[in-house]
Amino acid sequence: VQLQASGGGLVQAGGSLRLSCAASGRTFSSYAMGWFRQAPGKEREFVAAITWSGSSTYYADSVKGRFTISRDNAENTVYLQMSSLKPADTAAYYCAARSTSWMSVLSYEYDYWGQGTQVTVSS
Repeated sequence: VQLQASGGGLVQAGGSLRLSCAASGRTFSSYAMGWFRQAPGKEREFVAAITWSGSSTYYADSVKGRFTISRDNAENTVYLQMSSLKPADTAAYYCAARSTSWMSVLSYEYDYWGQGTQVTVSS
């Protein structure tokens, strides 16, 4: 599976962005997907995850209520809708695929990674 993340950019605090992650491969629908982020000088951290069917999602406490993860298996794409953005959300955002149907918050349990897309939130 190859993953291509896009949609990052510069936004003012309180604004919104939608990240996309396009996947290649015919088995996309069988993978759980996740979004992680990494700010300069910090470790990569979990943001959100979704099961293969999209029926279940899970969020980090820091983004709960502001971010929404979704997927379109027909389009082989997973999304991260980000609202009420804060300067603390500034980071490179990475999408990841796990070769199982269930979610994980642990980065090492994901098998495939996209390149990062930079999100910068100005105050």
